[in-house]
Amino acid sequence: MRIPTARWLLAVVILASLLGGMSYTGAQAPRSPETQPWPPTAAQYRFHMIGNSHIDAVWLWTWPEGMAAVVSAFRSALERMKEDPEFTFTASSAQFYEWVAETDPDLMRQIRARVEEGRWAVVGGWWVEPDVNLPNGEALVRQGLYGQRTFQRLLGRKAGIGWNPDSFGHAGTLPQILKLQGLHAYVFMRPQPKEKTLPSDLFQWEGADGTRILAYHIPIAYGDYDGPIVNRVHRIISDLPEEHKDLMAFYGAGDHGGGPTKLNIQSIKDARREPNAPQMVFSTPYKYFEEIEEQEKSGVRSSESGVTKGKNESEVTIPVSRTPYPVLADDLQHHSVGCYTALSEVKKNNRAAEIALAAGEKFAALASVVAGFDYPQNDFTAAWKKVLFLQFHDSLAGSALPAHYEMARQGHGFALEVATQAMYRAAEKMAWHIPAEDPNSEYLVVFNPHAWDAHLNVEYDLGWEWTSGATPESIRQNSSLEDDQGNSVPHQWTQASVLIDDRNTLAFRAPLPAFGYRQFRLRKVRPQTTESPVRATGRALENEHLRVRIGEDGTLSIYDKDAKAEVFRGNQGGARAMVLDDPSDTWSHDVKSYTREVGAFRDAQTRVLENGPLRATVRVRSRYGASALQVDWVLYAGARTLEARVALDWHERLKMVKFSFPANVENPRATYEIPYGYKVRQTHGDEDPGQRWIDVTGDRGGGQYGLSVINDAKYGYSVQGSDLRVSIVRSPVYAQFERAIQPDHEYQWQDQGRQTLRIWLAPHSGDWREAGVARMAEEFTTPAPVIYQGIHPGDRPGSASFLSVDVPNIVVSALKKAEDGTDLIVRCYETAGRSTAATLSLGLVNRRWTGTFHPLEIKTLRVPVSGGEIREVNVLEE
Repeated sequence: MRIPTARWLLAVVILASLLGGMSYTGAQAPRSPETQPWPPTAAQYRFHMIGNSHIDAVWLWTWPEGMAAVVSAFRSALERMKEDPEFTFTASSAQFYEWVAETDPDLMRQIRARVEEGRWAVVGGWWVEPDVNLPNGEALVRQGLYGQRTFQRLLGRKAGIGWNPDSFGHAGTLPQILKLQGLHAYVFMRPQPKEKTLPSDLFQWEGADGTRILAYHIPIAYGDYDGPIVNRVHRIISDLPEEHKDLMAFYGAGDHGGGPTKLNIQSIKDARREPNAPQMVFSTPYKYFEEIEEQEKSGVRSSESGVTKGKNESEVTIPVSRTPYPVLADDLQHHSVGCYTALSEVKKNNRAAEIALAAGEKFAALASVVAGFDYPQNDFTAAWKKVLFLQFHDSLAGSALPAHYEMARQGHGFALEVATQAMYRAAEKMAWHIPAEDPNSEYLVVFNPHAWDAHLNVEYDLGWEWTSGATPESIRQNSSLEDDQGNSVPHQWTQASVLIDDRNTLAFRAPLPAFGYRQFRLRKVRPQTTESPVRATGRALENEHLRVRIGEDGTLSIYDKDAKAEVFRGNQGGARAMVLDDPSDTWSHDVKSYTREVGAFRDAQTRVLENGPLRATVRVRSRYGASALQVDWVLYAGARTLEARVALDWHERLKMVKFSFPANVENPRATYEIPYGYKVRQTHGDEDPGQRWIDVTGDRGGGQYGLSVINDAKYGYSVQGSDLRVSIVRSPVYAQFERAIQPDHEYQWQDQGRQTLRIWLAPHSGDWREAGVARMAEEFTTPAPVIYQGIHPGDRPGSASFLSVDVPNIVVSALKKAEDGTDLIVRCYETAGRSTAATLSLGLVNRRWTGTFHPLEIKTLRVPVSGGEIREVNVLEE
């Protein structure tokens, strides 16, 4: 829970420190004057009092201070345990324990002893307590992979309970991910009752794939933010009546550490001696869930009711599916919707790092098997841990202080460097064995990171000699691009990223085999002419499928030639850059939607940049206030998608930009990509989180028609009717928490200056599944390495495929070396919500695997390199 001011926070921290270090004598601790006698029903309740310290690794401080707070809070908890044999403590986050182990090994030994004793509960199983809307599915998997392995190494056991009290919402695909990480219950606090009505504080949470996990919603708060803990127990009994009389109540100073104090502990002991008081026991979440299970036993238990592995605290029996608990089949939203968009840089860098690490691992694993490449396991682990740490909920949300984001930039840069180095060194290791022997030709090898045949757009700056005064068009007429079979490949020359000598950019669409490579050869030829199927003229673009018009205000109309219909509704221009009033704070507390339009970018100026034969490009420049918007609209020959390359130079405050795409359909249905799945949501205009794509499909002309929007940098969306809107930028003050902006003060404002992103517009007949949007998003956002070859012999063919899947709704999201041993790990998931039989052909080890996926199922396969059974394992690779 966030507190109103940093000054209040400082006071709490100082008070907690004082109370933790002082002794208290007397028969009864001081009680707040608001405390009332216990109501008659109070004695029916049994409260498990959960001592904890919610610690923000970063927020109004950087991580070194967060590390100090962790070590201090953990030491304080051990002191309370020495003083009081009843006291118990609960803490999450593998990163915290690793900090302690590095800083004070003796302190870690003491913690391990208390864990073994059962008084220190290790929960969460994740690297940190991250945002769980914005990380992609693989990043959430890695939170558990590296978190649980660290717990096992440092403490001799894994966590059994998921723990994410402060995150600002929880994606509906999370139950399956949690179960696959060995977690059998989930504790959270947000959303609060005013944000979402839950059926109970204790309920079965059903994920998008049907997986259920027992979830507990923390009533009121997880720390000492609303007065004495006993007062909170009063409130829970009086204001939040529950069908279940066994509940957890949380106490302990937090955010900046602290933890339970002597006063906390004594007040609980005093209160439970009062007349008619509820039972209050010092406890842990494991003991709570264990008691709940015991109470719900009804004779013979089915094998579905729980998992019993042993006596360790992390392996207690926790119910899986039990009829007394209500079921919620939904995601857990909406808290702090401004955090989907705040601070563009950290969000774009997060997505880039996630995608690059997965791609780097794929190519490094491939090259390690087929070319003897040295797989950089330790580098990948360090890079992933850095990205996972930067997904901490106050970091990725954009709600921390500016100094942290300077560090975040360096951290994401480190991860991208590790990924890029591994990817290109692995690709070079393979490309060196592909012959390139004509000294009068230039050779490029393009690699495909996807487990299906794909035509990927490639751009590569290349030196290509020509006579003085030559143009890109004349250069094109003097060059021929061929694949490894001698087939001609359409290509185009355009201005390079630099202005020097013979440098130009070669652009082409590379036809590539599934998870493999193809060599391309560039030769000089006599001048030739080619008729282009794509063209640009002033304010228009057109190819075989789409006709695009750019209005005076910079908005688009798109005519779908195949469907014989306009993509956008009525006279509403598509891709309108609308400016909205946004006086809310950094989190946008109590905001559900952004709807008050105060302007739009106007006075559009256009210029044709490229004109076939591969693609045509028109640049549109427009302005609003002190801000400038540049969009390059790129249309490829034969494409049913339109690309936007956006550069926004933003200098406004307390305003927001959304791109509006009013789809021309009736009865619209909005679908959002979420981590390892999708979510259908209402079209009432509320702000919602999503991953790389969002789709609006509806009825038109007796069938279905829709528009998908894919991007490489954004997470905030809304749909009002059929108007699909992408949130591009907000401009609050850094870490402004429900405080008014003073006109005579100077502040640091977020997202001032230039930012970039890319967007694909994909109109389609049928729904998004038929259009293959999940695969489109993979192709649009994942880098495909291009290797320039020198002249050399080789013993590999000019093209090859090493991994493929035979159905379009299965995506191979990860290929890596196992954390232990020499096996490979292949992770894939079903994308369309359909039961599917699929076969993976693993050419890199000359093996095949066939299996059945239930809708949105995540599968992890352990593949021995040198022969043996391919086994299905959990995401911990067990």
